[in-house]
Amino acid sequence: MKRIILDTDIGSDVDDAFALALAMRTPDIRIEGVTTVYGDVSVRSRLAKKLLHLGGRPSVPVFPGIREPLLRNRNIFWAGHEDMLLADGEPLHIENKHAVDFIVETVMNHPGEMTLVPIGPLTNIAAAMIREPEIARRVKEIVMMGGVCRLGDNGAELPATEHNIRCDPEAASVVFRSGAPIVMVGLDVTLKVRITSEEQAKLKASGDPLNAALAESLKRWLQYTKRNWTAMHDPLAVSLLVDRSLVTTRKMNVQVEYDHRHPTGQTVATADSNGNVDVCLDVDAPKFLALLMRTLLPESSPDRV
Repeated sequence: MKRIILDTDIGSDVDDAFALALAMRTPDIRIEGVTTVYGDVSVRSRLAKKLLHLGGRPSVPVFPGIREPLLRNRNIFWAGHEDMLLADGEPLHIENKHAVDFIVETVMNHPGEMTLVPIGPLTNIAAAMIREPEIARRVKEIVMMGGVCRLGDNGAELPATEHNIRCDPEAASVVFRSGAPIVMVGLDVTLKVRITSEEQAKLKASGDPLNAALAESLKRWLQYTKRNWTAMHDPLAVSLLVDRSLVTTRKMNVQVEYDHRHPTGQTVATADSNGNVDVCLDVDAPKFLALLMRTLLPESSPDRV
């Protein structure tokens, strides 16, 4: 059983919702709590709780975290559709405890047992490490979606920076330099795993309440991005808790190069057999997509793959 804390900026890109659903629907994953980060964490927390209810996991606690980057020196990206699944006055219980308190207490009280899965900016994780540096040695590992090293076979087509890192590069620097064992699931692999309106139709047709919410969110996101596909960045990170063979990795050291101007925040990876970061360089995209859809679609669905 993999015991995890999922740290998320759910609500903007649809991939966070898919990551939460994948974690909920995977029998070998136990979600100890969901923490939210970046922007209106109240809306993000209520959305996470709503999806937990739809997925039959209402007892999983949700903790709001830090709204601003560590230095409060960068504007917050807010798409405007983050609350589209929420109804006014809907009774959704959100914990009073702060996300950073929850992370510190949970990791420190269960040494070697907790995996942190940050799939948004790393502000909550960095703040927890600043408050309690021992977390770097107590955490089992950190499996994070973030960064880009441009060392795979698609490197020439990739951007120089990635959203989660450039939203708070100071926080990312704290985490990478902590010495904690990290798996970096960056754009090098996540842009290779895509779903389309075809998967959206299958989820909608399944008749499952959680899948219906995912299908609606995916439809809105494709309209927002004006594309017929979107990358499953965050679900790929969650999937590695199930099957690490989905990716090819190399052990490296990673440092974050930045200044105080947005949008700086480049992850520079250097091969080092003693490095603390396993950087993902390639992925078996068809195998990942099969795992994702097999996990989300009910056994009875004729569209199960």
